[in-house]
Amino acid sequence: MEIAILGGAVVFLVLGAFVGVVMAGHILLFSIVPICYGAFYAGTRKDNLQELMVLAQTRSGEKAADLGSGDGRIVIALAKAGAMAHGYEINPLLVWWSRRKIRKAGLQNTAWIYWRNFWSIDFSPFDVVIVFGVSTIMKQLEEKLKKELKPGARVVSNSFAFPFWKPEKTVGRVFFYRN
Repeated sequence: MEIAILGGAVVFLVLGAFVGVVMAGHILLFSIVPICYGAFYAGTRKDNLQELMVLAQTRSGEKAADLGSGDGRIVIALAKAGAMAHGYEINPLLVWWSRRKIRKAGLQNTAWIYWRNFWSIDFSPFDVVIVFGVSTIMKQLEEKLKKELKPGARVVSNSFAFPFWKPEKTVGRVFFYRN
């Protein structure tokens, strides 16, 4: 009887330790690491995704970027619309998850996720850029995009407007800009 109780306690302690390690890893990858690099994960709602895609006006063969690509849903939607879709994400777990979803969707030849900070990216080759940024980055990102994007390139921002760039169209909290 005492051995069974002791064995149960050991199993309980081992499972508790395992759950603790998993929780710590989750907190580290989803909270601490991204916050240290200036971002957090907030997935785009399905209704916003549809608005983003309509406003982006993505055409087959265009090159599109999703900045802070999260779980890859926007990159996948861009690729399904015919774009060569590139996502930039700093959270390694979300990069892995996005790449898995892209493989599962069979879009490996038209959709890519990079474990990179988008501030180092040259945006000149892109026709479409989609961003779900936060207010603290929008001024600097506005300057970078205006400087680097080619004339006519389209930018769609989810939830946060650029401070000085006047949107051509707004649908709810989704803003459309043209360079």
